[in-house]
Amino acid sequence: MPLRSAFWIAPLAVALVCAGAAAQSPMQTGNVPEKVAQAIPPPKHALTSQQRKKQQKELEKELNPEDKKWLNEDVAYIITPEERQAFLQLQNEDERQQFIEEFWQRRNPTPGSTYNSYKEEYYRRFAYVNQHFAAGEPGWKTDRGRIYITWGPPDVKDNHDAGGPYDRPFELGGGSTSTYPFEDWTYNYLPGIGENVQLEFVDKCWCGDFELTTDPCEKDALLHVPGAGQTLDESMGTANKSSRFANTNGTTCGAGTYFRESQNEFNRLETYAKVFAPPPVKFKDLQEIVNHNVTYSLLPFRYRTDFVKVTDDTVLVPITLQIAYRNMTLKDNGGVDQGKIDVYGRITTISGRIVDQWDNTAQANFPAELLPSMVNKTARYWHGALLKPGRYKVNIVLKDENSPNKLGTKSYAIVVPAYKSNQLSSSSVILADNIAKVPAKDVGNGAFIIGDSKVDPVMGGIGSPAVFKQTQSLGIWLQVYDLKVDKVTHKPNAGIHYTIQDLGTQKVVLDHTEQAGAMPNAATEITIEKTLPLASLPPGTYRLTIQVTDNMDGKSIQPQTDFIILK
Repeated sequence: MPLRSAFWIAPLAVALVCAGAAAQSPMQTGNVPEKVAQAIPPPKHALTSQQRKKQQKELEKELNPEDKKWLNEDVAYIITPEERQAFLQLQNEDERQQFIEEFWQRRNPTPGSTYNSYKEEYYRRFAYVNQHFAAGEPGWKTDRGRIYITWGPPDVKDNHDAGGPYDRPFELGGGSTSTYPFEDWTYNYLPGIGENVQLEFVDKCWCGDFELTTDPCEKDALLHVPGAGQTLDESMGTANKSSRFANTNGTTCGAGTYFRESQNEFNRLETYAKVFAPPPVKFKDLQEIVNHNVTYSLLPFRYRTDFVKVTDDTVLVPITLQIAYRNMTLKDNGGVDQGKIDVYGRITTISGRIVDQWDNTAQANFPAELLPSMVNKTARYWHGALLKPGRYKVNIVLKDENSPNKLGTKSYAIVVPAYKSNQLSSSSVILADNIAKVPAKDVGNGAFIIGDSKVDPVMGGIGSPAVFKQTQSLGIWLQVYDLKVDKVTHKPNAGIHYTIQDLGTQKVVLDHTEQAGAMPNAATEITIEKTLPLASLPPGTYRLTIQVTDNMDGKSIQPQTDFIILK
């Protein structure tokens, strides 16, 4: 009986590493036909900030005014770099509108609900800052506006909007001075940043434009006035005010200033960077994405599901995924390009009961100089589930470890067929680019292994034809069940008729018949494994039909599948 397993197939000409972890698996490389590959962006390493900005400016030129406003104004502070890049890659307005809907749904505290409290609150904040924080420019463009829109109102707000006389706290050197207008905001907790987050905004122009600062002494309006606004040490002559301008800690505070560890220079800069970054998306955990039906399309992949009988009430359900290397974020690790993909899958009954779930990390490593040759190659992933006949829901989530916000999801229904005893039936027709026998020790156990053969499916997606090149061979795999056996020969008496029809011309380009009894190990169950070179067939769309007729009782089945041939 086949066992469950989930692996990426290893490329023949590329060195791959499993990173020594049992949950990590190597990837298999395959070819993407040229016409298909043209629709996918080229493979790349993580871009530098300057390269990313230049690329985004070029892509933004193609957006209509409404989409530009949504991207650069409405959600400018909360959209992640990966989401922004994905939005700019979309080809038409329908795709962009769908993306916008999914963008808000990913942040909805109650996914699936028609009411999105996050979106409602977000636009309330937007209106609030434009009304209260405008200062020669719209409120949403100011520092206070940005922080308020991103994180909401502070838990504690200390206003000094008029500036004026100010007694310094002891940790800032004590003494009295006069300040510019300033505000201190405190957040008890910010996701991804921490607890007791303190921010200070200073209006040095006395014009209402409060800027976020990392220098707690920047509000000192007498900083450049000799002898005025001194600290305690300066007033006692034990420190010189001019030494403030020689500080190496990023502040203009006087001698005697004491900073807690959480307020040292590096922590202040880190907090500053984090509050200006997009907030973490609520449902990023792969299992939570399935739990809350959140949809992502930033990491596209293809998928297919097949059915193979194991017993009368157990069916092997191979689930195959395929992702192009060009859609992964590759990292250079000492001259080796490395891609990592986390895979989470779950199969549930229509009542929601979980019958199978899996969680794997797969990675591919290959020398950096081979990157150009990997442009049109893909990685395939396989998981074999053992299910009883019935209806199920399949949820799949992929995450790019090198770009954690880059996610892809699929959710679809399957009907696992019931293979009844004494009823002629068959497995799915699997078209493959490789079919090979495996050693006895691997029979029924391993990735892409069905019975005693390793079958590598060619992807086309649910309802989409598999795509081959003329230089490839068409591998055909099919199992037929419950043939009647002749009592004298102890073999089935059945005819197998193969036809391939060019759907463009309606002409039959292959017509072949063979007898099941002449096949090796023929019995009530037979396995068909055929390989057909495609060089003689012109590019086009074809239909393969395999008609099996049991001559013992006259019953017949004719499973079929379509495929595409490209140059």
